Amino acid sequence: MECAMAGSREARLAALRGRIAAIEAGTRTPTPVLPFGDPAIDACFPGGGLPLGAWHEVVGAGLEGETGAAPAAFASLLLKPLVTTGVVVWVARRSDLFAPGLAGLGFPAQRLIQVRARDEAEVLSVLEDALSTQGVSAAVGEAEAPDLTAGRRLQLACEKRGGLGLLLHRRPYGGQVGRGGAGEGPRTVSGSASFSRWRIGPQPSGAPPDDIGLGPPRWRVELERCRGGRSGGWILEAQEAGHGPHPFRLVSQLADHDVAPAEPGWRKAG
Repeated sequence: MECAMAGSREARLAALRGRIAAIEAGTRTPTPVLPFGDPAIDACFPGGGLPLGAWHEVVGAGLEGETGAAPAAFASLLLKPLVTTGVVVWVARRSDLFAPGLAGLGFPAQRLIQVRARDEAEVLSVLEDALSTQGVSAAVGEAEAPDLTAGRRLQLACEKRGGLGLLLHRRPYGGQVGRGGAGEGPRTVSGSASFSRWRIGPQPSGAPPDDIGLGPPRWRVELERCRGGRSGGWILEAQEAGHGPHPFRLVSQLADHDVAPAEPGWRKAG
């Protein structure tokens, strides 16, 4: 038994030395990422895109912190490229996720599994289990800020299968607005285990090419924090089907919380 334990210990040490040597030599296998398809956004991430095998926080701006409509729509489009490799699990305490609306954005409803949880603790538990399950490419959980321990557990679950986790912060209807004041949304900061933190709000859509009806939906997107990267802000628009592999198109960058003038023509992400 002692020999077996010693051998196992030596094997672990050898594997650790190999990983350290690979990092020092610059031959470490790059972490798979989910790119946005535009260098103005992807350059904010150290790997050139939103990393898989990690979880990310999404906060709604203003009343979106209660309704969650704009963050949910943004999340569904963000995860759309991942449905080819597995299903997406969506865990929430409320039953207001409107699947036909997600389908209208091009998210295939047949690749979505909805789970109704009883309380906050169960949301985090089911989210962790989903991210650890084979065949799940991504999982979304609607909850308030988890503590650092729960955040670390989510990160370990993401690393186990290489899935992408999204935590959509939702406070109870009529809940207290954060210190930023009315319209600023919740300012509760959860554990630092998440790779990035986003703030999503609705944005008026532009005129369609034929000037009939409404244009594609838009979002005001702010990357507030990114581990090893930098923050940024943009106006993104839903990419029409068949116009590239990426679900978003960059309309304009945000500068000093205002919309910077767009370049002639729209810069397409993809």
